[in-house]
Amino acid sequence: MSKKLRPVLVGALGAASVAALVITTPAIAANEAPNTTSASVRAAGDLSVAAKKEIAMKLVSSAENSSLDWKAQYKYIEDIGDGRGYTAGIIGFCSGTGDMLELVEAYTNSVPDNPLAKFLPALRKVNGTDSHSGLGSAFESAWKQAAATSAFQTAQNNERDRVYFNPAVSQGKSDGLSNLGQFAYYDAIVMHGPGDSSDSFGGIRKAAMKKAKTPAQGGSETTYLKAFFDARKVIMKQEEAHADTSRVDTEQLVFLNAGNFDLHTPLKWKVYGDSYTIN
Repeated sequence: MSKKLRPVLVGALGAASVAALVITTPAIAANEAPNTTSASVRAAGDLSVAAKKEIAMKLVSSAENSSLDWKAQYKYIEDIGDGRGYTAGIIGFCSGTGDMLELVEAYTNSVPDNPLAKFLPALRKVNGTDSHSGLGSAFESAWKQAAATSAFQTAQNNERDRVYFNPAVSQGKSDGLSNLGQFAYYDAIVMHGPGDSSDSFGGIRKAAMKKAKTPAQGGSETTYLKAFFDARKVIMKQEEAHADTSRVDTEQLVFLNAGNFDLHTPLKWKVYGDSYTIN
């Protein structure tokens, strides 16, 4: 499994912190009105449409799990030795970065009598570290037991959407991006985490906007996405676990160069040397 993870998030990601992400589009000056008549400006897509969202899940899973079967990852859990403790589930929730804790808390709120509830005190203690204290094989077994239930699968879906998918798509729409552009945002926030630091999704977006205007600002989406990819690759190469940039070079850039802004199928791409197709 060629699991690639985002850098450690700073603390737990509560609802308020997500709402406060510095990823909003800066105001456009009065003398810099969007060029809405430009042929380079296209209508924003909607990656949340069921068929497109399914494509997005498969694309991310090809990079995160070396498989298009993203639903098979609900039960996944292991420590891959990256300093983030356990990595688990459909989006790589980590015991050391806060999002796993929030997931189990949300799951327990909806299903109090669940296999993971008793591990909440331990998850709170290890948050921010790579420790397995109070977890271990018993926790791994409990995770897999919970993952066989629709309730925990739903909880994983909800947290994925709350922390990653919905913020990325919302920002993509605000920036006037197509389905491809919104997916580029989603893939980046999965790997790099939300926030406004230079190595987070928000920081990457800021760096790209220094080089090119978004479509919402009257810019070319092609030009902007290339700037976004370049900015992201700079950050990816700063960490060994992310140094392979093929999920940009032989996936997203392939779609961009083909002009496939709507992510029409069939889609063919490579990640980490492996070939994939969605018909």
